[in-house]
Amino acid sequence: MQKKNRKLGSYPSLLIVISLTAALFLIAFSGWIALTSKQLVQYVKQNIEVQIYLDKSLTPIQRDSVRNLISQKNYIAYSENVPQIKFISKESTAERVLKETNEDFRSILGENPYRDAFSLRIKDTYFSEEQLAKIKADLEQVPGVFEADYAKDFVESINKNANKAYLIIASIVVLLLIAIVLLINNTIRLALYSQRFIIRSMQLVGATDWFIQKPFLIRGIFQGILSGILAIILLVGVQQIAIREIEDLAILQDFEKLSFLFGAVILLGILIGILSTFQSMYRYLHTDLEDLY
Repeated sequence: MQKKNRKLGSYPSLLIVISLTAALFLIAFSGWIALTSKQLVQYVKQNIEVQIYLDKSLTPIQRDSVRNLISQKNYIAYSENVPQIKFISKESTAERVLKETNEDFRSILGENPYRDAFSLRIKDTYFSEEQLAKIKADLEQVPGVFEADYAKDFVESINKNANKAYLIIASIVVLLLIAIVLLINNTIRLALYSQRFIIRSMQLVGATDWFIQKPFLIRGIFQGILSGILAIILLVGVQQIAIREIEDLAILQDFEKLSFLFGAVILLGILIGILSTFQSMYRYLHTDLEDLY
C-alpha cells in the first residue's frame, strides 16, 4: 500500500498546464485590454474641456471676478490645489483662426468677432450627458457669462462606446471561463484515467475520500499556480511589446490595478485547478467497478 501511496496523484500534467496557461492568458489579456480601455476613457474624461464665452463688455476686473466665481464650483477639476481654468483671449483666438484659414475676419468686419473665454476642466465624476448639461446651465447663470459649450456629440460617443466595449469584454471573459472549465475538466479527467484503478484499490483498503483526493488536489493547486505565473509572464511580454510599438500607451498603464489583475489570474488558476480536479475525482470515486473498464 505504501508503494501505491507514492504513485497516488502522479499523472502527466504538462497538457493540463499548457491548456490552463493558454486559457488564463486569454482571460488576463482581456482584463488588460479592459483596464487599458478604462484608463483611456479616464484620460479622455480628464481632458474634456468646457468653453465659457464672456460678455464683450466685461472689464479685466469683472473678468477676474467671473473666474473666481467659477473656480468655487464643486465640479471644477483641480491639479496641485490649482483650479484647471485657462483664459483664452479673443486676440489669440483670432490669430489661431487666421493661421488655420488664412482669412482675417477683422479686415472684413472691422472688429474682432470673437469673445474672451475660459476653458475649464471638469471632474471625471461629472462626465455624463445629464451632468454636463446641468453644468452648462449652471455656468450660464454666472453674471458676465455669455454662453457655455462643450463637445456634446463627442461625450455621447465616448460614453456609449465605452459601455459597449465593457459589455463585449465581459461577455468574452464569461465565454472563456465556460470554455476553460469544460476544457480543463476533460483534460484532467483524461489525465486521471490512468489512476482509476489505484483510486479504487485505495477505496477497497478503507481509505477515505479526502485521503485519496488530497494528493490530486495539491497537484491541482500547483498546476493552477504554475499556469497563472506562466500566463502573467506571457501577458507582461505582450504588454512590453505593445508599449514599445504603440506611442504613449505607457501612460495608460495602471500598475497598481495590473498587480490586482495578476493576483486574480493566479487565484483563478488555483480555483479552476481545485474545482476541476475535485469534479473529476468525484466521478471516479463514485463510479461502479464495471464502468472503470
